[in-house]
Amino acid sequence: MLLRNTDFIELPVFVKGKVRDVYEVGSDMLLMVVTDRISAFDVVFDDLIPNKGKVLNGISEFWFDYCKDIIGNHVVTTDVSEYPMGLSKFKEELQGRSMLVKKVKMIEAECIVRGYLEGSGLKDYIATGKISGIELPKGLKQADRLPEPIFTPSTKAKEGHDINVSYDYVKEQIGEELAEKLKEKSIELYKKASEYAMTKGIIIADTKFEFGILNGELVIADEMFTPDSSRFWELSDYEPGRTQKSFDKQFLREYLETLDWNKQPPAPKLPQDVIEKTSAKYIEAYERITGKKFQA
Repeated sequence: MLLRNTDFIELPVFVKGKVRDVYEVGSDMLLMVVTDRISAFDVVFDDLIPNKGKVLNGISEFWFDYCKDIIGNHVVTTDVSEYPMGLSKFKEELQGRSMLVKKVKMIEAECIVRGYLEGSGLKDYIATGKISGIELPKGLKQADRLPEPIFTPSTKAKEGHDINVSYDYVKEQIGEELAEKLKEKSIELYKKASEYAMTKGIIIADTKFEFGILNGELVIADEMFTPDSSRFWELSDYEPGRTQKSFDKQFLREYLETLDWNKQPPAPKLPQDVIEKTSAKYIEAYERITGKKFQA
């Protein structure tokens, strides 16, 4: 089953994002549903990617559990039969692609950790020798491993692209104590997950997190180490100085770069082979990371 929208859910809408639809469940919980929509360059495509929602949900569920010794999270359950408000009748639509979570007060910052030189970080480095104000060694190449993972936050933009900012800027916005905790937990999470992923033949080049406050405690929310929020590279094919073989939507982005498209809506129609290869890459990431056979 492909899922484009969730209009069958008769609950108050909390937010509808590019990929996730979130509903209010009473006063203190949310239902997060991951659709099969895909976005690239901040544009949502008409084409759906088979199984993408279930892959993203399943990978986040795995990491929330794997990293719970580092920080708590907002997950209540992923078992639709336990959902309240009559939601269990939508088991076919929701099982495997949704989470019932606690409502948390989100912190207005994207917490990005980079272990390798790629993306906007590479562009900053080429221009300035730094990323988010952090001085890096001279002579680094594309996809080089950094001496240590670095914390390079960005602001959450309501429209368009997020904006990279310095750690000092974040401290000014939310206070030094909370900023320090975000940085510390982000790097700790990245190190634990990237060490595990390496044993599965995957390099996590970089990732982004969102945190919130629940009952006075810092928790991680939204998603964790998915192909939408992270760069996953094939370890056996890793070679600095070029673009890496990936398990995320970088494959789609590279295809789109070959088109005469200005990266503004409307999105171009995707060929069937690009849709199928993108789906296969997501599924392979799920199976390698979780160690489970994907159940479509």
